[in-house]
Amino acid sequence: MIAEMTTNVTRIPTNRALLTPAQIVAELDRYIVGQEQAKRAVAVAIRNRWRWQQLPEDVRRDIVPKNILMIGPTGVGKTEIARRVAKLVDAPFVKVEATKFTEVGYVGRDVESIIRELVEVSISMLHGERLEAVRDEAARAALQRLVDLLVEQRQRRRDADEDEAGEVSEEGAAERRKRRAALKRRMTRQRQHLLDLLSREALEDETIELDIEGEFDVYFTPADGNGAVSLEELQDTFTEFLESFQSRRRTRRVSVREARRILTQQEAQRLVDFDAVVEAAIKRAEESGIVFIDEIDKLISRDGDYGPDVSGEGVQRDLLPIVEGSVVMTRYGPVRTDHMLFIAAGAFHNASPSDLIPELQGRFPIRVELQRLSEEDLYRILTVPENALTRQYADLLRVEGVELEFTEDGLREIARLAAEVNARTEDIGARRLSTIMERVLEDVSFHAADLAGQTVRIDAEYVRARVGDIVADEDLSKFIL
Repeated sequence: MIAEMTTNVTRIPTNRALLTPAQIVAELDRYIVGQEQAKRAVAVAIRNRWRWQQLPEDVRRDIVPKNILMIGPTGVGKTEIARRVAKLVDAPFVKVEATKFTEVGYVGRDVESIIRELVEVSISMLHGERLEAVRDEAARAALQRLVDLLVEQRQRRRDADEDEAGEVSEEGAAERRKRRAALKRRMTRQRQHLLDLLSREALEDETIELDIEGEFDVYFTPADGNGAVSLEELQDTFTEFLESFQSRRRTRRVSVREARRILTQQEAQRLVDFDAVVEAAIKRAEESGIVFIDEIDKLISRDGDYGPDVSGEGVQRDLLPIVEGSVVMTRYGPVRTDHMLFIAAGAFHNASPSDLIPELQGRFPIRVELQRLSEEDLYRILTVPENALTRQYADLLRVEGVELEFTEDGLREIARLAAEVNARTEDIGARRLSTIMERVLEDVSFHAADLAGQTVRIDAEYVRARVGDIVADEDLSKFIL
């Protein structure tokens, strides 16, 4: 059976900013096997950020984050460590491939798009949090609006029926007051009745006319003399503006169920001050943002390596101002990068960190080496993490009534085969487990509907029967596994 992960992990505190390095590492251990040195380095960097925020303003100005350079082959957990720790502390996170800036069509200032993307992520995160915080209040307001719309709609129908019947009478002031008082009492009773029905979701399939309003949350950022905002970005912004203008207001007939959802969303948007969200999100990006730059070793140009692409050394020099601290113009205003945490990563198979330009080397003072995954590591990856592949496949197939039973010898055989293929071909680390698991469970996944109610035992013999021949054929394994 699948080995159970130990449960003596310290729970994270409610305020995630107060996480200690030990707690951060313990949380990372729930999802990532090994690589203790990298986990500790990232945990200390996150804790130092909290320490920095407690200092007086005059002291804070002189302290900058200690950026991290991760060295190790693909598939050993570099990206996952950075992504998990950002999620753990609710920090805006963006991952970029350094090599994309060497492609034809990119120019130097395009590297600033990294910061613009980080700001967008930060705004989206904070806006979502604020919307969630007011969701209950928005739902109550939406319910009242829905009642008003239903009462108004039914009253219009009643007035139309009376007009068709020709019920027009001449009445005095006293009679009109009595009529209005009776109508008000009737409307009050009707509102209460509709409110009761809506609370019990008894009118969900009734249709209602609803005005849908667009929003003008589009911001223009003027380009400065250095071209801080690209023409492409301005074109995208103007397109958004036109689309928003064209869809400013329209009427739709929807069900009460759909109207409840739309009105709740509209009310939540009204309750959230978007300008305040932008201001707070920019501050969060500046003080808590994490930028992960992958494949930074590919920016090291080899002697005589010329072509149509942008120089890798040129991209390094363009990255340098952002990493060491500068101001980047975005559609929401200027954003400083002085206190963002940058984590760079690369395999460095044919180069070393000392081959980077000296200025950039100095901006990544913390360097950690991630180890290649052994057969035992691969076995632990199949059994220890809470999101282990074995648990994922078991949960997927359980939906169709099929139970997967992984034996220990079956899991060790999968790990052995993955290690063997990694040693013979390109080493892609833990990703090799996914290719082998897909091949092992292909038949079960295909015939799952016919296997409902059965338990499929995945042991060593079962694994060898499905991938043993492919692994034995070295040429075939290069292309399939």
